[in-house]
This record gives sequence, C-alpha cells and structure tokens, in this order.
Amino acid sequence: MKFHSAMTAGLFAAMVSTSAMAAEHVVEMKNSGADGAMVFEPGYLEAEKGDTVKFVMTDPAHNSVSEVVPEGAESWSGAINKEITVTLDAEGVYVYKCTPHAPLNMAGVIKVGEPTNYDEAKAAVEKLTAAAATNKDRLTDYFSQVK
Repeated sequence: MKFHSAMTAGLFAAMVSTSAMAAEHVVEMKNSGADGAMVFEPGYLEAEKGDTVKFVMTDPAHNSVSEVVPEGAESWSGAINKEITVTLDAEGVYVYKCTPHAPLNMAGVIKVGEPTNYDEAKAAVEKLTAAAATNKDRLTDYFSQVK
C-alpha cells in the first residue's frame, strides 16, 4: 500500500511539473500592427520544446501555414479565418506565413531551443522575402534574432 501511494505521488508530481513547464504563447494575425500592415504579432518568438502557439484572429482573412519546421516536428496549415494551436514538439526554427498575404511578407519565425535547422530556415526566409512585393526587411529582421 505504501509503495502504491509513493508511486501515485511520484506520478502526480511528474505530471504537475510537466504541465507547469509548457507554456501557451499567443500570436495575433493582424491587418495592422507595430511592424506595419499585414503582420503576425509578435513576428518573432522564442519558446521551449512542448510549448504551444495559438494563432488568433484579430482581423479577418488570415491564416497560419508552416513553411519550414525542424526535423521531427509537425507542419501545420490553418484555414482562413480560423484560429489554430500548434505544439512545438522539436527544437529548431519554425518559419510560417499567411497564405493570402505572403506577397506582403506576412510571415514569422519561432525559435525553440537550439536552431538545429538554421540553414533550411534561412533559405525559407530568403525565398519568402524574394517573393514579397513589400515589407522586404520584416522577415529578415525577425530571423536575424535567431542565435
């Protein structure tokens, strides 16, 4: 009986500490923000493995779609006008965009732990930036924060 109680207490402590470690981050999808028109806010985010990111509608006609995710991570494709929650299940750099506003460089960067896929993420940032008609420096500035 004592073994069972000790085991139960240990499992409970492990569950509490695991859930306490994971955080939920909120990224707003906006027509206008601190970094200009058609923007994710924040556009750059640092998180921990296991955290979630909730992309929320602030203005209509946006979505969040992964462009690059680290090896072992799940890619995502949110529907237009719908919130989506993504679990950051691998270390590395996540690059994402808003499909209808990619030509306006509506994109963002999330760094989780070590940037294990730095070169792949950098190439995605360069590709998105080259295809953008406006806000050419925005995504590059976000990515410059990855260390």
